[in-house]
Amino acid sequence: MTERRMLANAIRALSMDAVQQANSGHPGMPMGMADIAEVLWNDYHQHNPANPDWWDRDRFVLSNGHGSMLHYSLLHLSGYDLTIDDLKNFRQLHSKTAGHPEYGETPGIETTTGPLGQGIANGVGMALAEKLLSARYNREDNSLFDHYTWVFLGDGCLMEGISHEVCSLAGTWQLGKLICFYDDNNISIDGEVDGWFTDDTPARFRAYGWQVVEAVDGHDPAAISAAIDQARSSSDKPTLICCKTIIGYGSPNKQGTAATHGAPLGADEIKATREQLGWQYPAFVIPEDIYSGWNAVERGNQAEHAWQQRWQKYQDQHPEAAAELKRRMQGELPTDWIDTVTRALQKLQSEAANIATRKASQISLEALAPLLPELIGGSADLAGSNNTIWSGSIDVNSDSSKGNYIYFGVREFGMTAIANGLALHGGFLPYVATFLVFSDYARNAVRMSALLPAQVIHVYTHDSIGLGEDGPTHQPVEHLASLRMIPNLMVWRPCDSVETLAAWADAAENQLQPSALILSRQNLMPQTRDAQQLADIKRGAYILSEPENNTAAIIIATGSEVELAITAAEQLADEGIAVRVVSMPNAERFASQSEEYRQQVLPDTVTARVAIEAGVTGYWRAWVGTAGEVIGVDNFGASAPADILFKHYGLTADNLATAVKTTLKKLG
Repeated sequence: MTERRMLANAIRALSMDAVQQANSGHPGMPMGMADIAEVLWNDYHQHNPANPDWWDRDRFVLSNGHGSMLHYSLLHLSGYDLTIDDLKNFRQLHSKTAGHPEYGETPGIETTTGPLGQGIANGVGMALAEKLLSARYNREDNSLFDHYTWVFLGDGCLMEGISHEVCSLAGTWQLGKLICFYDDNNISIDGEVDGWFTDDTPARFRAYGWQVVEAVDGHDPAAISAAIDQARSSSDKPTLICCKTIIGYGSPNKQGTAATHGAPLGADEIKATREQLGWQYPAFVIPEDIYSGWNAVERGNQAEHAWQQRWQKYQDQHPEAAAELKRRMQGELPTDWIDTVTRALQKLQSEAANIATRKASQISLEALAPLLPELIGGSADLAGSNNTIWSGSIDVNSDSSKGNYIYFGVREFGMTAIANGLALHGGFLPYVATFLVFSDYARNAVRMSALLPAQVIHVYTHDSIGLGEDGPTHQPVEHLASLRMIPNLMVWRPCDSVETLAAWADAAENQLQPSALILSRQNLMPQTRDAQQLADIKRGAYILSEPENNTAAIIIATGSEVELAITAAEQLADEGIAVRVVSMPNAERFASQSEEYRQQVLPDTVTARVAIEAGVTGYWRAWVGTAGEVIGVDNFGASAPADILFKHYGLTADNLATAVKTTLKKLG
């Protein structure tokens, strides 16, 4: 048996043993792709196990993340901080080896995968990041960025619609350093895929503008090497290497069947597989010569050392570019960031204008983007409606050395997952945009932004029935509440240009969470604030209007409804009813504030509360209590001008004032 096959068999043995011990998992794919992984990681993959964060490392993405034991085996064998005990704890609570690869939990994992298709999407984002950074910072005699993005994917990834969205863009962007290995084993959970996946995959990818290497024997190291060499010969086309493999390779009674996909092989079959493979070692035992054949620490240190010498030379010769790049890769903001934000907020407050918050978002970009060369964004074919283009926007297709704007086309899901990949690569702060109602198309990638987490700014305009005549298909009513239910996602719904800029600034500063900015189509009335109120916006909620007398009731409002709250409070004041107005652009942020601050804004002593928002009412019940009232929209909306719809659904100052009086009456 060849040495290469024995190295690959180590992956097979570790994978089937870990799945068996956990009594859960997917041994088939790791066993089927082990030979491909061995050639790639030992002969081509540029990485340093001693420093998983090295800037110029190749990125490896396991898009078919259910085969996570393949990745864990590779990391362990090549020398990462992942022990044999970690592999024995596969799929156990608090282990480094979760059921699917999890970014931030395991050294060497570049992204969380499992939802099929999103891994390849992340990979497209990473490859785009490499292309843009190399175009901007590399010099003729010194390359700081020259790495590949390798993606493993299976039939399931290619069946998911997101793969069409992102692979089309990868061809358009000519991402020559994106190389994908298609595990063409003809098996998915339900069995042989011939009954439901008959696409001409090579033709499909050629149509996208990819190079395709067909019919590669995924168990022949020489054929795999030849395919990778061919893939690397193309500088302007991503490559799909179609590898014919046998799922569960080596299992004499189950290989080639769905029985190996998502269940342990069983003790008897594992014993037979060991005999079939000629693997004579007990469970979780790897002989030293196999470890030696896999260990990549020395060559990884050598590769990074050579790069460090280039980096030192670069800093000496190009100090300004080096300082900018270092700041970007470390995720730091410019030194004058706080002063710039403060001045911009004060300027907007003094130049109060009656504008839509989608327009205020564009004004925010004009104020902040010049400081942030890392800011890169785009829209799902709605640039003119989302207002995502600012005066310094440059199409990545027209100038990759300075490109910072992406025309994503109508690809909400793909757009969002690509942005996750850009953020994970490092050096970029991505923003993406569409109508709020179409955030549903991107939903799982938004969830992944929060789960990773990836610092992505999700811009959603046309935030309510206020978009009017387009009707219920375009009027989001449940979306705000559902986005707020995603853990670790900061959801902002600003009421005017000042809150919009504050939300943008917070999203840029918040490295640990993605943000969603929910913006209006219609013009909104500017609000008056003092310096303390300006400062308190970032706390999620604050007192916008305080009555002269002791507060009898509180109105809580967001976005376009804040001006209705102000008007209603003024009407009630004329009737001798003292009402406080609380603007709550970010309820999650407010909930995380100190008890002292929350009591200042929403004291328990004031139980007469009314909330108003142009969306479903259920979310706000917890904020107003059992005695409070909520004014909102609990159906799908209708087609009519916005002002008529607001009246139709009771979103008026008069109705709000009546609700306050009703609440006070109930409380006696």
